[in-house]
Amino acid sequence: MTSDENYTVFRECLSSAIVARSEDKPKTVKRRQKPKRNGRKDETTSSEIATKYTRADPEELAEFIDFIASETFTSFPEDLQTLSYAAIQHNTNLATLYIPPETDTPLPRTTLESLCIIIPVDVTDSLTVYGILPAADDFPEFISPVLTEYVTSVTSGPPAWSNTRTDACEICERDWIPLSYHHLIPRGVHAKVIKKGWHDEWMLNSVAWLCRACHSFVHRMASNEELAREWFTIDRICEREDVQDWAKWVGRVRWKAK
Repeated sequence: MTSDENYTVFRECLSSAIVARSEDKPKTVKRRQKPKRNGRKDETTSSEIATKYTRADPEELAEFIDFIASETFTSFPEDLQTLSYAAIQHNTNLATLYIPPETDTPLPRTTLESLCIIIPVDVTDSLTVYGILPAADDFPEFISPVLTEYVTSVTSGPPAWSNTRTDACEICERDWIPLSYHHLIPRGVHAKVIKKGWHDEWMLNSVAWLCRACHSFVHRMASNEELAREWFTIDRICEREDVQDWAKWVGRVRWKAK
């Protein structure tokens, strides 16, 4: 994953935590007590205490989340900003640093402390002023589950190909015809891919779900080796001009009514 993609994930994790603490905030309101019929007030109670629940303005909250997410994420070390499943496969130290042991929650304490130290003061101050944190010292407790959710999300392994099935062809977007799975790294060159070090082994079974017409087009546009080296994601394939032209054309092809 890229830094931009990871930022989006982090922002969503942070947003959930902030929204949860922003909704239905209690606000204590004092009301004047009505005098009793004899004109005397209750000597034991000078006012009636009522609690209202208010919600933050959505637009204001969104801007606040953007600010906190940007300031926090950009202060992280680069390896945390670009953390991914592939990264931890190549660098076991990253797993030790960021992925907590099963017996520990949520992040290793030393990692959490080192990250909290480099977070800008503006972040903790803003969270406190906005009422998200009771005090700045509560920041580690607040950010720890956010970071854990972020790390878990960006380092999760690839899903089984059968679980990636889409409702429409990933090229022409037709959703009314049968789909088949296309091995983004053709099976015929798997051995060569590993020998040459083009990709990690865990990527070999990546697939895209395509209609038969688009599936055939992809195999016509490039050889198996070219597909494996250059066109090994559906995003890369769809960036090609010839694929875009094909998708526009074939997307208008409809079966004749019986």
